[in-house]
Amino acid sequence: MKKPLAILVVISVFAVALALIIRQADQIPDKTISPTNLPNRIVTLSPNITEIIFALGLGDKVAAVSNECDWPIEAKTKSKVGSFWQPNTEAIIAAKPDLVVCESFPQQKEVAETLKRAGLNVLSLRVESIEELFTAIARIGQAAGCPEKGEQLVADIKRQIDQIRAKSSSAGKVKVLWIMQAEPLRVAGTNTFINQIVELSGGQNAIGPTIDQYPSVGTEEILTCGAEVIIQSAMGTEDIAKQQAAAEKFWSRYANLPAVKDKRIYVIDPDTVLRLGPRLPEGAQAVVTCMHPELFAQPQETKQKND
Repeated sequence: MKKPLAILVVISVFAVALALIIRQADQIPDKTISPTNLPNRIVTLSPNITEIIFALGLGDKVAAVSNECDWPIEAKTKSKVGSFWQPNTEAIIAAKPDLVVCESFPQQKEVAETLKRAGLNVLSLRVESIEELFTAIARIGQAAGCPEKGEQLVADIKRQIDQIRAKSSSAGKVKVLWIMQAEPLRVAGTNTFINQIVELSGGQNAIGPTIDQYPSVGTEEILTCGAEVIIQSAMGTEDIAKQQAAAEKFWSRYANLPAVKDKRIYVIDPDTVLRLGPRLPEGAQAVVTCMHPELFAQPQETKQKND
């Protein structure tokens, strides 16, 4: 009886050791950044990360960006190294960066590991919540040698968000249906940073808890969700007025939904909301304006409405 037990103990110890080895291999450490080797050529692979770096005053150090990086305007002039979903490893190496900043989802993670093996310094960040945004800003500030600027940027964003939250808290909760895609219908679930923005803006998710972050929904779910406001992310930033008209036509089939009855359907610029970056307060302001327009009405407008 003792021999099987001993074998079991050995197997258990081996399994734990193997798990630790795999975990360590999956987290190849970044090179150490010191005051004597601060980065002067930075490559970014994500629009929101590019915005963070420019907001920290490091725009002149950006050597290249992903194809989608278009804000601030200066980002458009930088060399391109592939798309957000398919970074071009060769183009990144050719840019001769001393720091590559990317996100940690699978497609970019694979590129990051290749770049690390090639000897490049890579900072991989997970930015899927507002809290993770603050952590990302702090880490970029540290890596670029300007931690104080990182702390200040985080403080500024928090201050603006707190102001928006305080203003929206004076109004009642509004049930919001956030549309990511119209056909087929796909919405933002509760386990998303979009839901965080909705909540800090004085709203609640009309769909409620879901297993998927961005689940597809059917007609029955739409009809029973009781959405009072529908917010739809525009596909690109051009022809939003045209997209607004198309959205109103699409939702007319759900005539009994409160948001449709009250004509509270909004198509908004996706960049300030879907890019979790320094413009987060601007995006939240747009959302709270959709949900609580009365908070921003001019005195004369309010008087006419009450009359």
